[in-house]
Amino acid sequence: MSLVLASGSAARADMLRSAGVEVEIVASRVSESAFKARYLPGEDLPEQVAQALAEAKALAVSEVMPGRLVLGSDQVLVFEDEIFDKPENFSDARRQMRRLRGHSHTLISAAVLVRDGTAIWHGMGEATLSVRDYSDAFLDRYLAQEGEAVLSTVGGYRIESMGAQLFDRVEGDYFSILGMPLFEVLNALRDEGIVKR
Repeated sequence: MSLVLASGSAARADMLRSAGVEVEIVASRVSESAFKARYLPGEDLPEQVAQALAEAKALAVSEVMPGRLVLGSDQVLVFEDEIFDKPENFSDARRQMRRLRGHSHTLISAAVLVRDGTAIWHGMGEATLSVRDYSDAFLDRYLAQEGEAVLSTVGGYRIESMGAQLFDRVEGDYFSILGMPLFEVLNALRDEGIVKR
């Protein structure tokens, strides 16, 4: 039986399929921005926010997929104690990327497995990314080339494409940058019999 991925993220689906996992996509209707708005800066840890949102997505899909193993995953970007959301438009993307320019930030990716409305596994990964001090001209070219794709990711970049040119250094789990702690997920899927040992 295939895994159900409670996400419309092409990057997450591609990661799983490239690793040989058969996956069915059933995107959750959980509003990320509304969910994140419930958390208070300085009181709720970013890790808690990512984990809670991943679980909420998986639980929502599990309600309509009884008996199936559902994977929820979410990612938060933390910069100067602020949690970034996906940019709403190109002006928002430009503003976020100017703030990140010349600084480091952290990406935290959480994953949760749910069956029949019960979370049975939680995992997490993170990476620290050092953004180079790029010019406004480069930023404009980057936004024009990437187009609508910048609106689908926290921070407005995809490191697997031209976004790689935005950084000086990356430390931590590469797959967590793409949106999911893949190695941890694969280990959990082995325990559940979805992936062979």
